[in-house]
Amino acid sequence: MNESYVECLVARRPSGGMKALKVALIVLTVIGVLLGMIAFPLLIVAAAAAVGAYFASLYSSLEYEYLYVDKEISVDKILNKSKRKKAEKFEMDRVEIFAPVNSWHLDNYKNRQFKTTDYSSGVAGQPDRRYAMIYNGERKILFEPNEEMVKAMQAVAPRKVFLD
Repeated sequence: MNESYVECLVARRPSGGMKALKVALIVLTVIGVLLGMIAFPLLIVAAAAAVGAYFASLYSSLEYEYLYVDKEISVDKILNKSKRKKAEKFEMDRVEIFAPVNSWHLDNYKNRQFKTTDYSSGVAGQPDRRYAMIYNGERKILFEPNEEMVKAMQAVAPRKVFLD
């Protein structure tokens, strides 16, 4: 049996809004604790702000791990380099097309409405290394795999995967 195994790790660029939220919640926590010594109800606000700051820090450092094993792509989210969550699994049999974001192969799909999920770094670099996958005719998923993963996928489905 010919199995292929490739994994790839992509760091998501944190948004400016998430960084600002994290800083604002930390400042609110410190002020709430200091003022909570005078008025007790402000300690409750400080505790809520501390919990919010914790979750904001988790989601401000986000990485995606792609794992391609024998006709199946698995995507995991790694939060703050410590907590792992399974995001989704995709079967190559249900993939309609897998091509670079700016590829002419995707021209037939430009006028269709898709639910879009972005599992890439969120940065359109030069050259753009992101790939779009039309999955099951109803979803568009953005990835940023390495060349080894794309070639392994192309070996399994050469009419669906394009390198352009």
